[in-house]
Amino acid sequence: MSPIHRICAGAVLAACLALAPALAQQALVIKPLAERRVAELPAGDLFWRIETVATRVQADAAAGPWSLVAEAAGKTWLFTLGAAGGATPGTAKVAEVGPIARVQAAQYLLRINDASGPPGSVTPVHSHPGSEAFFVLDGEQSVRGAHDTLRVKAGQVEAGHGADMAMQVSSSGATDLHALVMFVVDAGRPFSSPATLP
Repeated sequence: MSPIHRICAGAVLAACLALAPALAQQALVIKPLAERRVAELPAGDLFWRIETVATRVQADAAAGPWSLVAEAAGKTWLFTLGAAGGATPGTAKVAEVGPIARVQAAQYLLRINDASGPPGSVTPVHSHPGSEAFFVLDGEQSVRGAHDTLRVKAGQVEAGHGADMAMQVSSSGATDLHALVMFVVDAGRPFSSPATLP
């Protein structure tokens, strides 16, 4: 290698090393809050009902066979999978999201995840063996899929894609993201699998 090639190669390497911290993306923090296995799903179109309850004890007492109780953002939440328009006595209804794409399985896993991170934080490209829905508490969440990018802002809910769809989730707003994510997946398969996007 000639001296000029060594100098140019060294300059390129130095530039790449200088850019590396800016190019590295922080991972979105995902924490499971609650989950339940069920043998069957409610009949008809499926919706997630999101309610708040004064205490964990009251939420546990009000929970039905397709309900999950979670604590996040200083509140106690009751998430119930079922028909549209329902209400649980003793709760305050916050939102309803659906219809949720069905999946066929011998057993189902219902799960609530907490997703958080600063602007620019991102998940790896992945898929789930079922459907998910999003409720953004703060910030903005983007869900990039094969054909489009879904953006969900603070206070909004959105039903995501169905089973085995490749996606990448990111914090895309100007402030930190905090979202609650509701899942209905095939309990007999891995909850999340690596995937690729075009």
